[in-house]
Order: sequence, then structure tokens, then C-alpha cells
Amino acid sequence: MALERLRQAGDWNVVGLLTTVTKNFDRVAMHGIRRTLLEAQATQLDLPLMTAQIEWPSSNDAYEQAHAQALGDAAARWPGLCHCAYGDLYLADVRAYREKQLSRAGWKGVFPLWQEDTAALARRFIDAGHRATLVCVDTTQLDATFCGRAYTAQLLEDLPGSVDACGENGEFHTLVHAGPALHGDLPIRRGESLLRDGRFQYTDLLLDDAG
Repeated sequence: MALERLRQAGDWNVVGLLTTVTKNFDRVAMHGIRRTLLEAQATQLDLPLMTAQIEWPSSNDAYEQAHAQALGDAAARWPGLCHCAYGDLYLADVRAYREKQLSRAGWKGVFPLWQEDTAALARRFIDAGHRATLVCVDTTQLDATFCGRAYTAQLLEDLPGSVDACGENGEFHTLVHAGPALHGDLPIRRGESLLRDGRFQYTDLLLDDAG
């Protein structure tokens, strides 16, 4: 939705996507999404993909170095590029960290959804026809059984009152696999689920070759 907001505004030219990938697993950090799905999603968004590559486990210093390298690569690819957009909603400390990180490289942050009402945003996401699946759940905040469920109006009703409708506090992470922002649906099938670090429940999603 952050991407859609930027494109609708008309005064931004979005040239690419940036994501952090854990090299050991070849998956998106925290979300656990396979690179094959990430690349398919980028293709359907019609945007080139750039990645910050980190090891697992990784220190924060290593992450910041990888992120700075990715920004440098992007600036070399698109001379004059100096803005990076995020979908953050209300965590001021996270925004401040991102802005500090960007400023070291002479970049600025853009937050198109900042301070949106998350319950209303979640409903608009669903009503607009976007489709997503929960791929990671922090079991200290939300029951593991929510992992692998479709992000629907029924799921929103089932969420405990303590859980943000958009998972802004890290309660859950999702993969968007269909909707108006994509040129086509990603054919996915559900794989195995597992618990890591005694806390994070993951559900693996795979591209369905028959799809």
C-alpha cells in the first residue's frame, strides 16, 4: 500500500525495491519468504529488485554495512537517487533509526503511510482486493495457529485486542500474493510450518509449478 500511495501521488518515480535477504537460507530476513517468491513478486510489481545480503546470525553493524552497500549500489545504478520509502506506520523509534541510517549515506526517508489508522488501513487493504498470507508469527504476542492463515476480514475479527491489525509491533508478517498492485496472482502452495528460537512460528510458502 505504501508503493501504491507513492505511485498515486504522482510526484515520485519509484525505480526499484530493496529487501534484506539472509544468505544462509536465501530468504527474506524476518519474513522467511523464499527468494523465488520475492523475485516473482518483484516481477509482478514491474520493479527491479535489490537486496542487502546478511549472514545468520548477524550483528546490527553487519546489517547496517549491508544496507549501506545496497544504497551505494542503487545510487550507482540510478544517479541522483537519494530517497528510500518505508511502510512504517507509527513506531517513532523505528522511523528515527531508519532516518539516521539513511542520513549517513546522504539519503532521506519517505513514509507515505505514517500515522494512518491501522485498523482502517487493514480494512481498505482487504476491500481493495489485496490478498496476503501470514508467514511469520511472534508467538509471544499471537498464537502460532494464526501462521499460514489468509489475511481476511475474518482474521481481523479473530485477532486479540492487543494485536495491531497491520502487525506493526512485529506480531506477524505477511506475503502479498495477489491484488491490484500486482500484474498477476502468484501461484502459491503451503509448505511446512516450524518454530524457530522457541518464539517465531513460520509457514513456508512455495511457488506452485502447476499454477
